[in-house]
Amino acid sequence: MRTTTADGAVVEFGLVRHALVSALERGSLTRDEVCDAHPELLRAARNLGRKTGELCPVCHDAELKIVTYVFGAKLPPGGTCPSTRAELLKLERREAPVQCYAVEVCIVCAFHHLARKWVAGGRKPRVQRQVTQ
Repeated sequence: MRTTTADGAVVEFGLVRHALVSALERGSLTRDEVCDAHPELLRAARNLGRKTGELCPVCHDAELKIVTYVFGAKLPPGGTCPSTRAELLKLERREAPVQCYAVEVCIVCAFHHLARKWVAGGRKPRVQRQVTQ
């Protein structure tokens, strides 16, 4: 179960991942082509990634981790990587809209794949009406 405040569509990339792994199994792609995660992505997965409960589809030796990146106004140019669900929900509830990306990562073989993306935030804070008597 994913907890999110995303109002719009959440784009899942499971079919793309399946096609990628199938191409690897057929020999159309090499392991080097799909197991090339950037060192910073691997660091984020090691230190901030959340376990998925699913083994890597390439090496079958490690559990995949999900790393979430959030980009938007008044965030660092490289985005931010929330370390907890509470942090992510706080970012998703911002007044300014944010773009969120969840990336699957294997820290053993360096497989990585964009799992989903969504837009959140962009809500105006509710104005409390004062009741006059």
